[in-house]
Amino acid sequence: MSINRLEQLKKMLEESPKDSFLLFAMAKEFENSERPLEALSLYKKLIQTDPDYVGTYYHIGKLCEMLSKDGEAISYYEQGLKVAQKIKDDHSYRELSAAKYNLEIQ
Repeated sequence: MSINRLEQLKKMLEESPKDSFLLFAMAKEFENSERPLEALSLYKKLIQTDPDYVGTYYHIGKLCEMLSKDGEAISYYEQGLKVAQKIKDDHSYRELSAAKYNLEIQ
């Protein structure tokens, strides 16, 4: 992770604290820099502030799987499936369904 990139995201978030894309991007930066708990915290914040930002559910689910929190992962996948159905996002629905199925058959 580039410290400059993280600092840039923090500064942009100060200017637009409710920007869902920026929150998501910062969570991914933390995740990619092996700071999973900080990423998890931001994904949870994003779900609270913008529950229809459907991509969050897949990524938080995968992060929970990595942290051996399979029950939480399934719960996030299920929440995401409801959101994807509500907003009629078939691609996200299929992706979340596959992730949930693959976790359940392990």
